[in-house]
Amino acid sequence: MLSWLHSEHFPLYLAPMAGVTDVTFRGICKELGADVLVTEFVSAEGILQRDDRTRHYTDFDDGQRPLGVQLFGADGVRMGEAARKIIDWKQPDFIDINFGCPVNKVVSKNGGSSLLKNCPLLASVAREVAKAVPIPVTAKMRIGWDAQNINAVEVARILEDCGIQAITVHGRTRAQGYTGLADWEVIGQVADAVKIPVIGNGDVASGLDVEVRRAQTNVRGIMIGRAAMANPWVFQEARHYLTTGQHATPATVEQRFALMRRHCELAISRSKRGGEFEVIRSMRSRLMSYTRSIPGGKYLRGRFGQIASLMEMDDILADYQTHQQRGLVSQESDADDVVTEAN
Repeated sequence: MLSWLHSEHFPLYLAPMAGVTDVTFRGICKELGADVLVTEFVSAEGILQRDDRTRHYTDFDDGQRPLGVQLFGADGVRMGEAARKIIDWKQPDFIDINFGCPVNKVVSKNGGSSLLKNCPLLASVAREVAKAVPIPVTAKMRIGWDAQNINAVEVARILEDCGIQAITVHGRTRAQGYTGLADWEVIGQVADAVKIPVIGNGDVASGLDVEVRRAQTNVRGIMIGRAAMANPWVFQEARHYLTTGQHATPATVEQRFALMRRHCELAISRSKRGGEFEVIRSMRSRLMSYTRSIPGGKYLRGRFGQIASLMEMDDILADYQTHQQRGLVSQESDADDVVTEAN
């Protein structure tokens, strides 16, 4: 039923990321080559309470298909009810269960990666959701709770037995958060242990990364997350490399600037919870992410940290171009700089 995983095509997924993969950013990534999209995770309880803000996270355009809505929770029956409501509203192509989120506010409610410590409850959640809906159910998980409790193979087999039709494995433990390196050896072990498709996730930022992981493991697809925040062109760059064996020409500074502005315009036009000031303010961290790999990105991040309007954005970009023409902008990439979060 997951046709994109049962063909010769090797799909590239956009990872679900809270506060990032909203309907606007998903549309941008689709245009730039992402094959499969997944919404930000949404609370099953929020869906059942018909919370307008929660329902907002499930919105998508038909042009974004195939697309899945990701749910989190710890009560399988309630999650199944929530999944049916989502299907009534939007008819996604699949439901994805979050068994990987490491964030405390999710873990403290027995959601996300906390279920990796309780396999009977995890099995109950997976089984109840899978039998509750008429569309495929997939799952996203981490390799374990911590380095002493890596149980990804066991969990994957449980999920397969419960009717889950594909599994995405992020190669880090919950304890790691987003630090350290993703363990692709464990991801490969999971792909070898189950018959259902496994999608690999973690430390993939280029076409070469995708090709290496495809060659070294039996994964049936790759999910890309944080790399897409800074460089949504990563999907078409990766597809170009998989097709030709050659690196694509990176997006120019001008293309990056044009995308920043377009992203803001689209976000403003879609917003139902505020005007230009509120939207641009909420976009600060996103704009700073886009500046990674741009020469002089640190200068831009300093300015974007206080931005409040499209007019101000135009002024910032004009100032940057003037500084660049005068040779006042370092031509060295600062891709490794820390991107400061700001809202």
